[in-house]
Amino acid sequence: MGFAREVGDQLVFMDGGVIVESGDPREVLANPQHERTKAFLSKVL
Repeated sequence: MGFAREVGDQLVFMDGGVIVESGDPREVLANPQHERTKAFLSKVL
């Protein structure tokens, strides 16, 4: 995730083939807006 945060211009989080959240990697990783994104990040960060 650190790599994505540092080098990415856009981060897209998908679940079941559907885009759940997208945006600036720093913003999505630091302040996710959707519960599914929050649940995933709480397990991997």
